[in-house]
Amino acid sequence: MKRAYAGVEGGQRKAERRERLLLAALDLFTARGYQQTKIVDLCTVAGVSTRNFYEEFQAKEQLLLALHRRINAEALRRVTAVLDTIADADVVTRVSTLLDTFVASVTADPRLPKLAYVEAVGVSVDMERQHREWLTHWAKFIESEARHAAEQGVAPDRDYRLTAIALVGAITGLLREWQAHTPPLAADEIATEIRGLMLAAITRPV
Repeated sequence: MKRAYAGVEGGQRKAERRERLLLAALDLFTARGYQQTKIVDLCTVAGVSTRNFYEEFQAKEQLLLALHRRINAEALRRVTAVLDTIADADVVTRVSTLLDTFVASVTADPRLPKLAYVEAVGVSVDMERQHREWLTHWAKFIESEARHAAEQGVAPDRDYRLTAIALVGAITGLLREWQAHTPPLAADEIATEIRGLMLAAITRPV
């Protein structure tokens, strides 16, 4: 039988501690910087002991990896969920809806793009590997939309792999620029710029 403390089972307490550590990391990594944040600082903000920390994570980097993965996974989940609602829409509407959903997800909190596109860059081999994995996920998603546009006759029938990779880079750059301003630039302006870039890149002649 699982032991409970103050009516809360051990498993739930463990999950709550992990979540508090992740939220503390999001706050401190984007306010102080990843390199400047110490494990003891994370524990203090999260209200846990260092022993609790090492029960959840082997190192500080694992928090960064988990947050980076969560930000991308949530954005992909939201964008994918929208696909069913625009199955019969024209290409401009599809691209606009998907991009608006993506930008809304990653700009809802200015800390998210700062962590994903600034603090997570160049930290380690593992972080770079995960970054490239997500770059590949997003590039394949964009490539799929480009192929859909080609099937609808509004884009040329060609290989869109490099175009998709270039668009991921452009989107990353714009979101990095967005979070660098205080106050941040208007999110709808960023979405409009990304939309224009994507439509131009996909529909340009061979």
